[in-house]
Amino acid sequence: MLIAFSVAPSGTGRADGSVHDAVAAAVKVVRDSGLPHRTGSMFTEIEGEWDEVFAVVKAATDAVLPFGSRVSLVVKADIRPGYTGELDGKIERLERAIEDAAAGQAPSA
Repeated sequence: MLIAFSVAPSGTGRADGSVHDAVAAAVKVVRDSGLPHRTGSMFTEIEGEWDEVFAVVKAATDAVLPFGSRVSLVVKADIRPGYTGELDGKIERLERAIEDAAAGQAPSA
């Protein structure tokens, strides 16, 4: 399964509203997990089995708790039993489809 999640504190008391220190703590948890992952400007994606992925999301959320008076967590999951390597596989298929469209080719199966 793939999980895209975003976790951030509120009520930090910072005048600039920045949450980068809290996000860094969450991303460190993800990196230390050993699971395949990718972090972008708004979400972190993790690939693995249900229990291991959600354990990382919980630990990342726990890492953010000390940074504010409350925490916001957004989770999106792609549950596709029997598939692995989809963190990169989905992007590779998308890029091929874009190239095919640009070349005027019909979509491949």
